Amino acid sequence: MIARKFYIRGLVQGVGFRHFVQTAAAKHQVKGYVRNLSDGRVEAFAQGAEIEVIGFRDDLATGPRYSRVEHVEELVEDPVDVFRTFRIER
Repeated sequence: MIARKFYIRGLVQGVGFRHFVQTAAAKHQVKGYVRNLSDGRVEAFAQGAEIEVIGFRDDLATGPRYSRVEHVEELVEDPVDVFRTFRIER
C-alpha cells in the first residue's frame, strides 16, 4: 500500500472536480479525501495499491469535462489507518 497527496492547479473549482475525483477514487478503489483550498487549488489524499494510486493520479491530470488541469503536484506520504472510504471534505 502507498499513499500520495496531490495538489491540482488550474480551473478546478466550480466545475464538479471534487465529485469527479470521488468517482475516480471509487473506480481505482483508493481511500482518502478531496477538498478545495482557498487559493483555488484542489487537494486530494489517496492511498491504496500502487497501480490504483497511479491510475487515480492519471485521472486527476485529466479532470472532468469543464475543468482545465494545469499542474498536478504529487507528494509521497505514509499510509495511515484512518480512512475507510474516500470522502469529499468541505
